[in-house]
This record gives sequence, C-alpha cells and structure tokens, in this order.
Amino acid sequence: MNEIKFHKMVASGNDFLVIDNRKHMIKNPKRFAEEVCRPHFGVGSDGVLLIEPSRKSDFLMRIINADGSEAEACGNGYRCVGLYAHTLLGLPKAMRVETLSGEVQIDVRQDKIKVKMVQPTEYREKVEISDVNGQTLHGAFVNTGVPHAVIFVEDLETIAVETLGRIIRHHDIYAPRGVNVDFVQWNGKNELSIRTYERGVEKETLACGTGAVAAAVVAHLTDRVEVPVHVKTRSGETLNVYFERANNQVKNVFLEGGARFVFEGRLSNSGD
Repeated sequence: MNEIKFHKMVASGNDFLVIDNRKHMIKNPKRFAEEVCRPHFGVGSDGVLLIEPSRKSDFLMRIINADGSEAEACGNGYRCVGLYAHTLLGLPKAMRVETLSGEVQIDVRQDKIKVKMVQPTEYREKVEISDVNGQTLHGAFVNTGVPHAVIFVEDLETIAVETLGRIIRHHDIYAPRGVNVDFVQWNGKNELSIRTYERGVEKETLACGTGAVAAAVVAHLTDRVEVPVHVKTRSGETLNVYFERANNQVKNVFLEGGARFVFEGRLSNSGD
C-alpha cells in the first residue's frame, strides 16, 4: 500500500487536495476522489487536483470532482495549483498549464494569483429554462472552460440555490453534459455577487472561479457592468475579472484572487 502525500489548499472557499502525481501513483483518480473527498469518511474537499507530466506545457493539471467526474476547468483550482507548483516544485512564477479545456497561464504574485483563462465560447444571451419548480426562468449561457447557466436575480439571499440549481443542472436543454448554475446579483457599475451550484460537486460551493468569469462576461456583454468586474463570492472573497471586448465577444480573459495552504498530510491508499 502506497503512502500518498497531499496538501489541502483553499481558494475563495473552494477546497482541494493537491497532489504531485507525476509518477502516476494514483492510477484510478475517480475512485480515489470519491473516497478522499467524502466528509467524515475521507479528508473532505470539493475535489482533487493532480499534477502530471505534459509534453507541451509545464505540467498537466487534472481536475477530479468529489463525485469522481473529471472537469475541464477550475478557476479557483488553477490558483491553488499555481501556488503549489511555484512554492513546492520550484517552477517559475509564470507558468503554462495544460488542462482538458486548453492551456492556461498562471502568474503567481505576492498576494494574488492571476490566471489567463481559455477563450469563452458558446455564448447565448437569452436562454429560456422551463418547468423549474413550476416556473420558467430566463438566463444566459457561456462556456468559460466548463458550461455555465447565468441567471440574474434581484435578491441573492432568498434564492433556493441547491433546489433550483439541481433542477437546472440536470435540465433537458443542457443534456447530456449538464451545466453549472450561477445566480448573480448586480451591485453597481463594476460589482456583482454570485452563488453557484457546481456540477460534479453537486451542491452549492463557497466559490466558483469559472462561474465568476461567466457572470462577469455575461454582465458586461449585456451592458450591466464595466471592466474590471469585481465578483463577490459566497465565502466573502471578491474575485477580479479582466478582459477585452470585441463586438459581442470577449478575449484575453484573466481571473485574479488569492490561494493558500491549509495543511499537508499522508494517505494510506493503494491508489489503483
């Protein structure tokens, strides 16, 4: 039985187990994540971030959700992995990281970590979501590495995020891959607040980096906010989103926020 070293890390309330898996000690990431992410029975976390070899970037980052599914992108996870790779693996502050959604660039700064995200795609300004607890909701859709439904609301505190989020996440119009669901409140010319139901974690999380980017992009393209956009997450941390606009598209998208180590430990696990 192998002993697997991990670091518990957090960014904006999203918590992860970050593991150097360049020697492929973890051969079955799905089963591993299902076991270690469980509260009470495992370490407990929103997901597992694996660092593996890459032929074209500094390393490959794999994102395994708590339910064992593999995600294409994770904005908060990028910041954790960037801090880990610079602090513990000796990589330079600026690094290129391969992900399932494409290559991202991470810049580790003194108190903030800035990530150049993949180009948003599939933007649809108006999406009608019928039969959601007997009502029809209107939102937008954009893929910021992973798919997001963005719904603007007047009072974020009164929204039943888990009830509505679960229905929308599995709604027929988003089949078969499903969708992350962002409920967003406008607070001013540069400010939004957000609550997100995350696919793969299957509950509301304290923050979602790709969701913050999705909310900022949709809010700007619908002329609600100016850039930079400051997005307040459920954890209380505010993420900064920067981009350039070209007609009805955006480019050069950056997500900025903090990340930190919580603790390190070792797991007795076969890893297969």
